[in-house]
Amino acid sequence: MNNAQLGGATQKAQSVNQIPSTKEEIKAASRPVVSVSGTQQNELLAALPRNDLETLFEHLELVPMPFGKELFEYGSKLEYVYFPTTAIVSLLYVMEDGATTEIAVVGHEGVVGVSLFMGERAMCSAVVQSAGYGYRLKTQYLRDAFMKGGSLPQLLMRYTNALFAQMAQNAVGGRHSSIEQKLCRWLLDRLDRSPGNELKVTQELISIMLGVRRESITAAAGKLQDEGLIQYRRGNITVLDRAGLEEYAGECYKVAKTEYDRLLMDVAR
Repeated sequence: MNNAQLGGATQKAQSVNQIPSTKEEIKAASRPVVSVSGTQQNELLAALPRNDLETLFEHLELVPMPFGKELFEYGSKLEYVYFPTTAIVSLLYVMEDGATTEIAVVGHEGVVGVSLFMGERAMCSAVVQSAGYGYRLKTQYLRDAFMKGGSLPQLLMRYTNALFAQMAQNAVGGRHSSIEQKLCRWLLDRLDRSPGNELKVTQELISIMLGVRRESITAAAGKLQDEGLIQYRRGNITVLDRAGLEEYAGECYKVAKTEYDRLLMDVAR
């Protein structure tokens, strides 16, 4: 065999060796490449120092998050955490009779399913409400990174405080706010996590999330439309006056929004 033939045989052998053979290798080869620019679409990942972020690269997966997908249900073992980029996820409390109430919403500003203790169970259900994408990470890898210290633990604890503030204000607002105020708050929460001022959503879905009758949402949406705050067409709501919507929503929205803004200011320092 001459040198040319030997070189060709060697190159062919190397090509064969590079072909994924196991299920794990095939899965890794077909996985979308995780990049710094891509992870910047999630504000928590973007807030991490470059070194801390790169330690997660090997384990992060960019995954589609279709509308209606249940990421986990109440009482289930938390196997993954999700860092949404363009998707929006509702955290729901499900009653024994099947009735649901939204207790919080998570988008590109946060993370879904944080579990810092081995064997921890979900205290609510998480369902994708607006389709998009996000990064998925096994909870074990998050726990390992958390135990190493650095910026990640502090960032997660600050975010958890902001999430608790949102839940608390939802509870207060659910008891003391009018239907119109609840609807304004709900729309603003989605608007904060969406790229534009249009939301594709039905009145039936809103009524389920807020735990009220559909007729009540129809009446409230009609009132907001008459006042020039929104424009509603079947399956689509366009916000025309955000400032007016915020004023109508009242204190509950402002308190939770201020907490998130403070979080982002702190991590940006």
